[in-house]
Amino acid sequence: MKSAVETLNPTRVRLTVEVPFDELRPSLDAAYKKIARQVNVPGFRRGKVPARIIDQRFGRAVVLEEAVNDALPGLYTQAVVDNNVRVLGQPEVDVTEFSDGTELKFTAEVDIRPDIELPDYEGIEVTVDDADVIDERVDEELTSLRERFATLLTVERPAAMGDFVTIDLSASKDGEPIEEAQATGMSYEIGSGSMLDGLDDALIGLSAGESATFKTPLVAGEHADEEVDVEVTVGAVKERQLPELDDEFALLASEYDTLDELRRGLRERLERVGRITQVGQARDRVLEALLDKVDMPMPERAIENRVETQKHDLEHHRLEPAGLTLETFLEHDGRTEDELLADFRKDAEQSIKAEFVLDAIADKAQVSVSEGELGEHIVRSAMRYGVAPDDFAKQVIDAGQQGVLVGEVRRGKALAAVVEAAKVVDTSGRAVDIKALNAAESARSEAVDQDTDENGTSDDGAEAETANADNDQPEEAIRS
Repeated sequence: MKSAVETLNPTRVRLTVEVPFDELRPSLDAAYKKIARQVNVPGFRRGKVPARIIDQRFGRAVVLEEAVNDALPGLYTQAVVDNNVRVLGQPEVDVTEFSDGTELKFTAEVDIRPDIELPDYEGIEVTVDDADVIDERVDEELTSLRERFATLLTVERPAAMGDFVTIDLSASKDGEPIEEAQATGMSYEIGSGSMLDGLDDALIGLSAGESATFKTPLVAGEHADEEVDVEVTVGAVKERQLPELDDEFALLASEYDTLDELRRGLRERLERVGRITQVGQARDRVLEALLDKVDMPMPERAIENRVETQKHDLEHHRLEPAGLTLETFLEHDGRTEDELLADFRKDAEQSIKAEFVLDAIADKAQVSVSEGELGEHIVRSAMRYGVAPDDFAKQVIDAGQQGVLVGEVRRGKALAAVVEAAKVVDTSGRAVDIKALNAAESARSEAVDQDTDENGTSDDGAEAETANADNDQPEEAIRS
């Protein structure tokens, strides 16, 4: 087999391949065997039909076509390897010449990774937020914790913002009740905005036993996006009563014995969250600064494919399960479809560019991936998708996507090295040691995991129950 590569543009090539007929003999033999297993010929057992009979009954052309289809993937792959081409996506293959007994000629056009001239990426300078925690943030956390332990007391007065009410809802269209938009005994916090538009305004001022009507569009179901009439009836009005902020509350809501200890614990946790935020900001901002340093051609078809994938995932994996359409989503999102696709394209360009640049850095640094690192990545990925690690690993192997995961780990390690070599300061001008923060968080996570394994509990943060967990959930059509 002979092959050559022609550069069409910086991100696309054409492979020209010539294969002598004799090299197709294994594929011809395989084609005869496959056809013999598929056809019924009187006088011969299935799978035992001689080649000459297949030629007579079905024609030599059928066999040749099957042989070429069988051979092309391997021949294309061999041409890619022989010419050291780093391909992207699927090729466009065109058989230019072939007949019985003559050589096979075909071309394959395919996108390739562009050549990248890496800039000096040592010591990239970025700024991240301060990790300091002010007293007001601790107070906010305490207030949030008190709200989680609040009790609801029934009051004999009109409902006001922030109250919890027990309500019945009934939606109708042109006087006809809408079956999927009926609910009774629901608990709702006025002002939360978690149900229908206009519900909060209708509830304010109503006392137990009183009703109000309002018009609003439904968000799901047969009448999604249609304006309907809704009647709401208040069964009870409840006021949230917060517990006293004292040592007794600290014992109730956390593992701490005193309020002062609880305050210190909350401050430490907020500071840790701040440091984790700094690490994330440093990673994102260093990557952005790194990509700004690189000027490279982009493979148009790869970008288009990524955009189509994003659109497909949005429509079929996010919107359809929620009973929504793309038109409904765009209406609520405030973007046109062209604007949405433009945003998808921007994301695709940035993500593809990041992959190319980080792969180039990983290649330059000869980054490798151990089995342990790949296993940890599989576990994290499985948690992100909500599946068991063993199941996720099997799916990856069955789909032949091990290389994709290895690439993700290599790029992650390459970016981590660039970030740890960067000059990171907070908004107050203080140096931030990302490597030290990563090491401290890893050590802390290991300690928490060990404590959890030994004691069955984790000491991270306070434990609490919500104030209104004993109520029926509203119907989907009236969820905001």
